[in-house]
Amino acid sequence: MREVTREAILAAIDEHDQDPAAFERHGFGPARTYMLVHEGREYDSKAIVGVAHGYLPDREALRPAEFSGGEATVVALLRSHGFEVRSGGRAIWLEAELVLACDLVARNNWQGIRAHDQRAIELSHLLQKLPLHPPESRGPVFRNPNSVQRKTFDIATQHPDYHGKPTRGGKLDREVLKAFLERPEEMHAQAAAIRASIAAGELDELPAVPDIDEEEAAAEGRVLVLRHLRRERDPKLRAKKINKVLAQRGCLECEVCGFDFERTYGGRGTRYAEVHHVTPLHVSGQTETRLVDLAVLCANCHRMIHRGGLWLTPSELRAVVEEQRARTQ
Repeated sequence: MREVTREAILAAIDEHDQDPAAFERHGFGPARTYMLVHEGREYDSKAIVGVAHGYLPDREALRPAEFSGGEATVVALLRSHGFEVRSGGRAIWLEAELVLACDLVARNNWQGIRAHDQRAIELSHLLQKLPLHPPESRGPVFRNPNSVQRKTFDIATQHPDYHGKPTRGGKLDREVLKAFLERPEEMHAQAAAIRASIAAGELDELPAVPDIDEEEAAAEGRVLVLRHLRRERDPKLRAKKINKVLAQRGCLECEVCGFDFERTYGGRGTRYAEVHHVTPLHVSGQTETRLVDLAVLCANCHRMIHRGGLWLTPSELRAVVEEQRARTQ
């Protein structure tokens, strides 16, 4: 490995730029700690050195198990040739970011997007605006076009119609891809909602929402969950909905199970109920909330509606409750 030259390293970098999936075919997975930074792009340090070895005369690329990728070996070699190596690994792609990337791949006929493509550059700028990663986890090439290229190829090579060897995209990559294949309209709408929120400046800072369920956030995407719950907890909307329901029905019974806080708790429960926005943002996109879009629920039914990968409507949960009641009678 000590024979690897700067020219061989540059050749390996060029190979990666031409075909991001090439290093996967050499057996390399994503780097966990050390990243080579060259001309504003980020590369797996160990993979670069292993592939560079194959550019030496009468040599073959090294396999991952044949050498160490630590600071005393790969990092020292790269730095001795004048390359910058960043430690700390890369920021993990979160669901909202993957939704935007997969939306782009789907609109490109399920093909990866090259770093020089204007669409990759635009998505890079968009991702850098998302406040999902703290500043200390963002390196100098955080979500740059080369990073976008790599991720779009991770997604594209996992598509069922792709016949080559796929890259080693993560589990969440495959889950988001599966969602786009099974529910394309919903997922494209979710991507549009995220884009619109960024453009409107709504996601510059996401205030904490009390009692957020991490299971819900993981299932639906934390960005849209936070915005959805924040909209549900708008005090003006809540008051208007409660006043309208009291005027029409005279009580605040849960629309699913019939529970009434005031009937059970007396004065302590007067004028109390939880208000739920029936249509999630990833389905409705950017819309103005109307009172007809809101439902009055008890705390238990509200939680059950939000629980799981797909949120239920009040009528769907009511059917679940009635079926369960019938079974236990």
